[in-house]
Order: sequence, then C-alpha cells, then structure tokens
Amino acid sequence: MRIMHRQPQLPTWFVFGLVFYCCLIGGFLFALVKPAAAAPGKAPDYQLPGYAGSESCLQCHANLHTEWVTTRHAQAFSAPIFQRDWSQTGNDVSCLECHTTGYDPNTGAYAEEGVTCEACHGPFQTGHPNTLMPITPDAELCSTCHKTTTDEWRASVHSEMGIQCQDCHNPHSQTPLAETVTALCSTCHQDRGSSFTHSTHAGSGLECSNCHMYTSPRTTDPIMGLVPTGHTFAVGSDACIGCHQDTVHTRDEIIALSGEVQELTALDANTLQQQVSEQEKLITSLESQSSIRLYVGLAQGAIVGLITGGTAAWVVSRRIRVVEVTEDE
Repeated sequence: MRIMHRQPQLPTWFVFGLVFYCCLIGGFLFALVKPAAAAPGKAPDYQLPGYAGSESCLQCHANLHTEWVTTRHAQAFSAPIFQRDWSQTGNDVSCLECHTTGYDPNTGAYAEEGVTCEACHGPFQTGHPNTLMPITPDAELCSTCHKTTTDEWRASVHSEMGIQCQDCHNPHSQTPLAETVTALCSTCHQDRGSSFTHSTHAGSGLECSNCHMYTSPRTTDPIMGLVPTGHTFAVGSDACIGCHQDTVHTRDEIIALSGEVQELTALDANTLQQQVSEQEKLITSLESQSSIRLYVGLAQGAIVGLITGGTAAWVVSRRIRVVEVTEDE
C-alpha cells in the first residue's frame, strides 16, 4: 500500500500579500537611494559637447575675464562655505546646477567649475565672434539661481518700474554700476539725496543700502544657501534698531529728551518702590471712586425715574377724571 504525504500549501491570499509587501518595501528602499554624487574637486570636462571653457574667452575678452575671475560667480564651486555645506548634504548633485557650468542632471557631469561665461551666455557658438553669443539680459536669467533675490525684487517698486538686475549691477564684476551705492541710487532718486534725514546718515558714512537693503545678522548658517538679500528695498524698524538699538523707543531716551534724566538717576530702588506703591494705591482709590459713582448714578436714575413716572401717572389719571366728569355732565 502506497502512502502519499500531501505537502501543506500556503493560502493564496498569504502568498499574494507577502509578494506585495516585499515589492512595497523594495520600492521604498529604492526611493531612499540618492543619485550618484559627483566627487568634490572634479576636474573640468571640456569634452562636453559645445562648451569651450572660460580660458578660451580670455583670449579676446581679457578685461572682462579679469573682472569676473575674483567674483563669487567664479568661486561658486571652490568657495569653502559651499564645499563645507555641499559635503554635509552628501555632495548632492542638484547643487551643481547653480555652482557649475554646463551641468547635466542625467549624468552628473559638468563642463567647468563655477559660474563661468558660458553659464550665462550659453555654450560656445561656432563662428564666434562673427556669430554673437546669445544672452537674455533680464531678471529671468538671474532667477534660475538667485531665486530668493528675484522673489524679493518681484515684490519691489523696482520690478513694477521695469528696472532689471543689469540696470544696477555689472554682470561681470558683480559690482554696482557707479562708484558707490548711493551714487548709483542717486541716478534715479536725485530728490532723496538732499533731504535732511538722508544727508545726516550720509554724513555718518552710511549708504542707501545700509537701510534700504538691511538684513538682520544671521546667527545660524543659511538653509541650502537661501538667505534674504534686501532686494525689496523696504525699510523696516529692524533697520533702525540695527544702529539705534540703545535709543529707539526706549524709556531712558524719552526721559532724556524731556529733561528729567537727572531726577531719574538720583532715585534709588526703595524710592522707586515707594512711588510704585503710591501709584497702586491711587489706582485702587480711583477704582473705588468709579464704583461709587456707578452706584450713585444708578440711585439717581432710579429716583428720577420714580419721580418722572409718578408725575406722568398722576397727570394721566387726572385727565381721565376730567374727561369722566365732563361726560357725566
């Protein structure tokens, strides 16, 4: 007699659930895996199609190259603060979109470190200089990287008036298009420079940007490099407090202006405590008087109401009696 042992089978729903769960976990782990990171200090790869490198521009544009080479654009990749923050993010390749030239998100490769000529003008054009290098000279080009600054600018009167980045900034040296910031602002705002307030500040060595582009000092490192830059050009109270923190809206300054500072200085803690106690007693007394006035007012109103109401009732009753007597007659 042949005995057959039947192997126990797992329920279909259990198998399906197990496979589904494993696929779900696998997809979750796959989503956590970061893209391949580019190695810090990667050598420029001028073999990327279309890019010639900033050194090729130097041959004809030496003066512009000299202006650019010491700027933050040129050092956007090599700057120590970027290298530090970039390493803390695990060399996230998405940062290279703004800190290198010719970055390819599909491969993680780039043509050159930093924001070079071709980052704004585009890849080298065959036939240049007869064929001009294309560029769109407006804020939209700058906004591809300077997102915070352009967001602030869009909320400003400058944006409403159509004043673009290059109207104030030299795009190669990243410096104002005037000897000083105040001189730059005065090209449009001539009437403001002669006012008393502005002249007083100017006499102290301040520029327009000290107030109109004031940003609070940072106590922590910027988040992903995003920091306010003051391009709304609006002056808030924090700008005044930044310099006048010892005098703006303080009690001591008000007393000094009213000529009572000597009297306040001579007072000791016990005297001040006594004055506070007296003021508290005065407040309590005033509150009691207010309550008394309330009750007196109510009593007076009740008395007047009784007298007026009684008089009105008496007049009405007398009129009714007169009418009744007349009718009887």
